[in-house]
This record gives sequence, structure tokens and C-alpha cells, in this order.
Amino acid sequence: MWYGGEVELPNSVTTIDHEGTKYFVIGTAHVSQKSVEEVRHVIAEVKPDLVCVELCKPRHEALTKDSAFRDLDVFKVVREGKTLYLLAHLALSSYQRKIGASLGVKPGAELLAAVTAAREQGIPLELIDRDINVTLKRTWSNLGLWKRSMLISSLLVGWEDDKKGEVVTEQTVEDLKEPKALSEMLTELGKAVPEVKGPLVDERDQYLASKMTEAGAGKRKVVAVVGAAHVPGMTRNIGTLVDRAALERVPPPSLIWRIIKWAIPILFVIALIWGWQKSDTTTFAQMMLAWILPTSICAGALTLLAGGSIFSIVSALVVAPIAAIHPLLGTGMVVGVVEAWWRKPSVADCERLPEDVQSMRGFWRNPVTRILLIAVASGLGTAGGFWLGVYWVAKLL
Repeated sequence: MWYGGEVELPNSVTTIDHEGTKYFVIGTAHVSQKSVEEVRHVIAEVKPDLVCVELCKPRHEALTKDSAFRDLDVFKVVREGKTLYLLAHLALSSYQRKIGASLGVKPGAELLAAVTAAREQGIPLELIDRDINVTLKRTWSNLGLWKRSMLISSLLVGWEDDKKGEVVTEQTVEDLKEPKALSEMLTELGKAVPEVKGPLVDERDQYLASKMTEAGAGKRKVVAVVGAAHVPGMTRNIGTLVDRAALERVPPPSLIWRIIKWAIPILFVIALIWGWQKSDTTTFAQMMLAWILPTSICAGALTLLAGGSIFSIVSALVVAPIAAIHPLLGTGMVVGVVEAWWRKPSVADCERLPEDVQSMRGFWRNPVTRILLIAVASGLGTAGGFWLGVYWVAKLL
């Protein structure tokens, strides 16, 4: 309805005037039925010249075609050493889907409502979010190994916690959209994991604001549908020059990290040779066994505990000592490929991922996630065994 030339808007809408264009930014929750209704209502009332949504091409296709994991190449994921990255992505997706299931709302339903409304009313649609793969890679590269492991562990443990903890209700979700609650949540997130908040929230605030105003230039009215957490940051960044190309680059590993990756195994090998030459009581074979045995045994044991096949266990035993001192070879890469060859995940297995990862049982039974877990376990076993071997060798010197 219109009153005095202005449209009556829900509290979730922030209006912004910029260079002759009026932007109606709807702050939503991705698992809220009320957000779905508000999106439909605002687009119908405002009748904008353009609808912008917090989606990129991959997310848009996944939302509209429901085929996010159909073409997943497990062999490629393992070979490129992206097992932890994909596990984190699956765990995050699972958490959101579980909340949505408890509320009877499909995650992203409000974004889909915006896409559908734009198509039905013949309104141009603009995808204004950064590619999800870039966002996850930039977030992942910000985290060290310890924080990556802690993040995945907390998400996986969350399956059990959900059964015991506070139930998420529709009112809980709506309360989180309030400005004060959002401010407190983002402040806490920034304190707890600034490495995550930067690329996941702050950078995307800039990207969304820049893409929205670029797409809306010359238009009279634009409706933008974004997560409520992005509205404050987008508002601050309106009119700010943003280098989107820089935000789309995935930074390479730091020089220090690359040096460390090579320096540790090289120094260890030098220490082995030096210790063997200087020691009168320890033979070279004894020193090699002190390094190889714990590395192989730990890698093989964790592969076994993760449910690996006999072929994967043998691969872990053989490859672990070499991978431990070769920065370009990972035990998980070899073991993951062997396990993928053994399990041969089908298209149906990939398509079931969104449902299977919502429970520990499904996560364990799906061949894709089992392969990822086995690959990660073998790598962790190699790392732990290597340092046990270092300790053993040091005692022999």
C-alpha cells in the first residue's frame, strides 16, 4: 500500500538513496518463513526496476536446480588437497539445513522467492554476491591447521549438541534480525574468529554494496534481498570505492609457511644423517626405523579407525614416511584416491549428500564423506606419527 507517496515497509527493510536511485534492502534470515513473505510483499508493493539477490552463479544454480553436489568430483577434491575445505563446507551446509528443517523452511527460501517473483513479474534479476567458492577459499586460507580442525570438530559435535541444547524456534530466528542482536552477534564473531568474519562478512558487505549500486545505477527503484547480517556493513559501504577484483583473488600460502613446509623435512633429514655419522651406538637402520615405524603405524591406525579399506590402510603404511618429508605429497591425497577407487561413489551418492550430512550416521555411511574422513584421518596420523618419530630419533642421538 502507498501512503503519502511512500510504500508501507516491514521493519526489516532499510531504504537508501544513492545517486538518484532508491534502494530497498530487505534484511532476511535464510531459514525464515516471515522473510519469505516479506520479500514477496515488498517486491509486489515497490514494483522495482531491478531485483538484486545475495547469490552468486553457483548458489543460484544450486538453489533453483537443486543439483549442488551432482557433479562433485571426489577424485579431484582429494588430489588437490581440499578434503578439509569440503568437509567444512558440508558441515556448514548441514547445520543450516537442520535449522531450516526444524522450522519447516528450506534454507535460502526467501532468496528463491525473490528470484521467482522477479521472473513472474518480468523484473530484471542481478546476482550480487561473490562466488561462494572464492569466499570459502579466502576464509579457509585465513585459518591455520589448528583452527580448521577446531572449526570442523565444533560443527560435527554440533550434531549431538543440537539434541541437547536450546531448540531453535521461529522467534529465535526473527530476534536475531534485530539491529541490537545483530550488532552483538557480529561483535562477538569478530572477537572469537576474526579470520572468519573478515572474508565471510566484512568483505562480502563491501562486495554486495558495490555490485548492488553498480547494477542499480540509472534505475529508479531497486529491491535487494540479503542476509540481515550484511545490511549494516552494506549501508556503511554505499558510495565507497571497492576493488572487487582484489576481493575475488585467493591469496597464495604465505612465504613463511612455504619456507617452513620445506625447512622442517630438510632439517630432519640432515639431522638423521648427521646423527648417524656421529653416533657410535646407533646404526642408520635403527634411526630409520625410529622415524618410519611411528609415522606408518599412526597413519595406518587412524585410517583403520576411520573405516578405511585394507587397500587404503596399506597405502597409508607405505606412503606416510615419504609424505612426512615431502611437502608436495600428502598421505591423504594418496589414501583418498585409493579409497575413492575402492568405494566408487555414484551420482546418487553425491545427490544424497545434503540429506546424509545432517546426521552422523548418514555422514558415516555416505561413500563421499567417508572418503573425505579417511583422507583427513590418514593425514593427521602421518603428522602425529612424524613428530613421535622425531622425538624417538632425538632420544637416539
